[in-house]
Amino acid sequence: MPQFETVLLDVDEAARVATVTLNRPDRLNSFDRRMCHEMADVWRTVKLDDRVNAVVLRGAGEKAFSAGLDVKTPYGQPSNVWNHEDPGEFLSPKWQKMWKPVVCAVQGMCTAGAFYYVNESDVVICSSDATFFDSHVSFGRVCALEPIGLMRRIGLGETLRIALTGNDERVSAQTALRIGLVSEIVEATGTEELWARAHEIASMIAAHPTSATQGTVKAIWESLDKPYRAALEQGLIYTRLGNAIGDSELDPNRRPPTPRIR
Repeated sequence: MPQFETVLLDVDEAARVATVTLNRPDRLNSFDRRMCHEMADVWRTVKLDDRVNAVVLRGAGEKAFSAGLDVKTPYGQPSNVWNHEDPGEFLSPKWQKMWKPVVCAVQGMCTAGAFYYVNESDVVICSSDATFFDSHVSFGRVCALEPIGLMRRIGLGETLRIALTGNDERVSAQTALRIGLVSEIVEATGTEELWARAHEIASMIAAHPTSATQGTVKAIWESLDKPYRAALEQGLIYTRLGNAIGDSELDPNRRPPTPRIR
């Protein structure tokens, strides 16, 4: 298993779940260039690991899931503006063509560039103390990239409110649930309950054939970039390609789990 400086990667082989932990708690898990490149390596590692069917993404410490870009450490963009990089391309599982389902667990502060993680995850849950906001405009910076992904989750109106209020208004866990930013709140006094619940959800997903879950993630996300009819046509192709493979992965002795009520 590769070792990283800013990220922890662990695999639960029994559950077929990889856990990715942002590990800069002293910097509120903000990302610098090293973390960006390590995250890209992590997604590629997870993608190619046949032991893994689903992923939990979380942040170390109690104060913050992530504070976005580390503004105290220069990211080091090229001098030519046309060669500037979007850090989100490294942080995003989808940019790295990693289609295994990602369950994101948010505690404490989630701000600015942290939305890169939230926007690109498949299931997002949070602790009751979580708060979401985007600080760009408060520091005189244009908020242009994170809202693009955020609009896909919560719509234009709520995205504009988050982008324009900056540090002056924070979205509580309850509001995040109401607007669809998260799908569940875990009443927790620390990270243990939140992380356990995220692992439980990921394990539930990982128990299904990975060709089916990866194909589902890929089909749904790619449909967002296509007109309705074109998305249906492509989805039809994916069902023809994926379902025959999925059938071969099913264990005939596997007993279906007892359905859970959410």
